[in-house]
Amino acid sequence: MDYGKFKYESAVKARESRKNQTNTIIKEIKLRPKIDPHDYETKKGHVVRFLKGGDKVKVTIMFRGREQSRPELGRRLLSRLAEDVQELGQVESQPKQDGRNMVMVIGPHKRRAEHKAEARAAAEGRTRGQRPAARTDQGE
Repeated sequence: MDYGKFKYESAVKARESRKNQTNTIIKEIKLRPKIDPHDYETKKGHVVRFLKGGDKVKVTIMFRGREQSRPELGRRLLSRLAEDVQELGQVESQPKQDGRNMVMVIGPHKRRAEHKAEARAAAEGRTRGQRPAARTDQGE
């Protein structure tokens, strides 16, 4: 085998391994302990969208002033969020206090590559199944 062929085959192998590789992306959502129900639902919707996309979500609760003396409120809020999205993902790191913030990481059940494959298949199904309508007024 000559050196040129060896270089080409090693480049092809490297390209294939990069194609199968996925980067883990962590999205972050910030909450406060005294959150309104509608605001909570909005933030939960963002978490659901991120998990459906195959991304991990870092949920941060920011404590200010007297809220720092009540960390159980933040822990309760994080456990409620984890319960609400348990069909899409699981808790990867339990809530822990980090200075003024409490942090929890939620990861999706499926891997990112599987989500991309599903999205690609759905997109191909939409484009193949639909045809433009035939024009009836041709030549006029």
